This record gives sequence, structure tokens and C-alpha cells, in this order.
Amino acid sequence: MSGRRITDQQVRRMMDERRGGTIQTVAAARAGMSERSARRYERAPLLPSQRPPRAGKRTRIDPLAEAWDSEIVPLLTRFPHLRATTILEELQRAHPGVYDDAVLRTLQRRASQWRAISGPERELIFRQEHPPGWQALSDFTDAAVLDVTIAGAQFPHLIYHFWLAFSGWQYVKAIQGGESFTALTEGMQEALWQLGGAPKTHRTDRLSAAYRNLADEDDSSAGYKAFCTHYGIEPTRNNAGISHENGSVEAAHGYLKTTLGEALDLRGSRDFEDLAAYQRFLAEVTGRRNGRRRAETALELAAMAPLPKFKTTDFTLASATVTRSGTIYVRDVHYTAPSRLIGHRLKVHVYDDRLICFLGAAEVLALARVHRGKRGAARAKVIDYRHIIGALVKKPQAFARYVHREALYPRTAFRRAWEALDAALDERRSCRAYVGLLHLAATQACEARLAAWLDEVLDRGDLPDLERARLAMAPPTIVAPSVAVPPPDFRVYDGLIAMTTLAAP
Repeated sequence: MSGRRITDQQVRRMMDERRGGTIQTVAAARAGMSERSARRYERAPLLPSQRPPRAGKRTRIDPLAEAWDSEIVPLLTRFPHLRATTILEELQRAHPGVYDDAVLRTLQRRASQWRAISGPERELIFRQEHPPGWQALSDFTDAAVLDVTIAGAQFPHLIYHFWLAFSGWQYVKAIQGGESFTALTEGMQEALWQLGGAPKTHRTDRLSAAYRNLADEDDSSAGYKAFCTHYGIEPTRNNAGISHENGSVEAAHGYLKTTLGEALDLRGSRDFEDLAAYQRFLAEVTGRRNGRRRAETALELAAMAPLPKFKTTDFTLASATVTRSGTIYVRDVHYTAPSRLIGHRLKVHVYDDRLICFLGAAEVLALARVHRGKRGAARAKVIDYRHIIGALVKKPQAFARYVHREALYPRTAFRRAWEALDAALDERRSCRAYVGLLHLAATQACEARLAAWLDEVLDRGDLPDLERARLAMAPPTIVAPSVAVPPPDFRVYDGLIAMTTLAAP
């Protein structure tokens, strides 16, 4: 019934019903076949598996008969990868009105059969053994599907994924930039030190972070090779265009993102206070998964080489001179620096998420890194008012037309304060008042409290006043309690001495 083949079991059931006296209509229904089929099997009592195949007679004219040998087979021979839809479009172009879209399924079936019988040999996947401690793999995956936000703002990022092929132990890290050498080596080094051992080999696809993607092996990145040499790891990579050679980690990406997505659902929010909180979340999720692989991980560690005594370079170097405007220019992004560094040339260690600046051997500045936008977008700027406020408070009127003025509103309340001051006072007084508020926030480390106070003042319709702000932000006066300590009574000591004398033998 319903176009399905009748099985031997159905025929046996129908025959048993008939032998028991059941009429043919009922017996057929109980066996799940039509009355006509039951009548046919009663006349020729053979099971379906015993019936000879029907002669190969077509039930309809072959719609591809005229074009198959003359046009379709030559196309498949020359271009075996052609899809049936492309071949059908070519036939419809060459023979308008002859080949309808309805023949597509027939063409797909026959093209597939031709490839299986006469097509070229196909590539095979050779499953590999992964002994303990032998292979680690690294890759990057786009995390847009997680829809994570930082402080309410969208956080486009990649996830660096480190994976041990034998045990499945893994390490993940959010990467703000692209697939860079810094992101690869920093993530890999953190993974190795968290793991506590170094595998024999490290596999990547043809990452530009590690290789230049050129055919000549000599063009591989010297920095990546030096990094692997430091840990005694042999770097390996996929053949060009063969992504499944990195399959152990590629296959894990989907499961990882599904796990993270479900953990975010259970958390109840995809928003994090800052990047550090998001990194902690990633560490907690992967830590729970790694905890279920303790036995396998122990086997891995027993077969791994020990770590060297110290870490190696996992950053890229840059240099930048602090300009008269108190800025440095690193990786197409402007950053402010303390004015005391003006004129000095800094050596910059560039990590994925931070910049560490040195003057000689002394670390003088640490900055959160911002990655440049898309080509053609406005140049990125990181202006920290704390770096320039000391100079600005001496020239407050420079604020009114400062090219980076928009960056000097650390919170919405400060922008509201400037707009109110600018509307009510002349430029000289408004600039002096606002710059004074910024200076107060920087020197007293009270940005959040001052912003809340400004909102209260502005909501009442009042104008912010610098002196009242200083009083509001002043630390509370601590009054030391009056404690009276009476002088000791020496008669107590005399009594103790007397008791000791009497107790002596």
C-alpha cells in the first residue's frame, strides 16, 4: 500500500489469516496490503523475495535519451564536478522548450550513477591514530553566532581553539583581532602552561598567522618556527585546500560553540561587564569539560616533554615616538600617553588585547589595545583623559575646539554636564568648569561617583558647580574615638609577688 514494497512477513500474515478462515478483504487489511495484491499472491503463492525480477521495461520514454550520449556524457567527462542543475541549464539554453525543469531529478540520479561507474577516482580520507602526547591542533573560529556583548555593546571576535587529538583536552580564548601571529602564539603559550607539558607536534591549517601560504617551505614564518623550537614542538600544517586534515579541531568547533551557546542561555545573559569577565566564563566552561577527561589527559602528560624554564616571545614588536600632542601611533591606531614621555621613542610589545610600552628596559605604560576598523573607515583613537588632564587644566579653553573632544566624555553624565555648562555660561567659564570636573575625576579616582552626582544635579535642573562637586567627592571626615586608658594599679603586682613568695618551698 502507498507505493511501498510488500515484504515476506506481510504475505505470510495474509496467508495465515486466510487459512484461518478470514475473508480476503480483512486478511489483506490486517497484513497491510491492498486486496488486489492479496489476490495476486494467493494465485501465485511465492514470497516477494522469491519472485523473479520484472523485465526491464520502461514505464515512460527516457527524457534524456537524445542528449545523454551526445551532450551530457561529454560534459561530465570533461568536467566531472558539474552539478546537474548547471547541465540542465546548458541543455535548456541549447534546446529551448525541449527540456523541462521536471527532468532535473532524473538527471541528478543518472549523473550520480555515471560518476560511480565511469567517473574519476575520488579522494579518500585516511583515518589516523592519535597516540597520547603526540599531536595538538590550533585553529580560529568565528564566534558571531554566540551574540556576546561587552557592557551592552556588540563584541565581534574570534575564538582561538587549542585541542589535544588523543584526550580532547582544550583551551579557548576570545580574540579581538584577526588570525595574527600574536593571537596564535599567545593563545598557544597560555594553553601549554595551563596544560603543563609540550606535545610532539602542533598542527594548523595554512594560517597566515604561522605561514605565508606559499608553496616553498622556506617561506614559513621564522617567528612561529622559533616559538615551536623553544618548546621542542614540530610544527605541521595541512596541504593547501585540504581542510579535513585539521579535522579533529574543525569538527570540535561546532560542538564547542553549541556548548558555549547553551551555557550562555543557562547564564541568563549574553552581556559581560568587561572582556576579563568573558574570558573567565570561557575558562569555566572549558574547565568543566576538561575535568571529565582527567584520565586521558594524564596519559597525554605522561608522554609529553616537560615545559622549558621560561616562556618565550608571544608578541610582536613595534616602536613609537610620543608626539607633542601626547600621542603614539601603533598599528594604525592613535593612543594617548603621559606628557612626561613626549619626545621619547618607546618600544612596544603588541599583544592581541594590550600594549606594553618600554623606555629602555623600564615598563612605562600599559594600554588596552584597540584594533583598527575596516579599510576606509575613520582612524581609530584611544584617548584617555587621565593622560592629558594635567596639561589641559593649565589651558582649559583648549577643550572647546580640541580635535579629540568627543573622547573626553568618559560617561554620559559628563557630556550632559558640558552641554549644560556650554548653554548657560560663556566659553571661558564653561571650559574652566568642565575641565575642573575632569581633573577632579582623574585626581580623586571618583569618575563613577562624580557621574552619579552630576546626573542628580542635572536632573534637578541645577548647573554643576566645581566647588560643590569637590565637597561632594571629598572623603568623609573620620573622627578618632576618644579612648581613656586608666593607669595601671601597681598594688595588683604587689599582690602577685606576695602570692608567689608564699607558694615557694
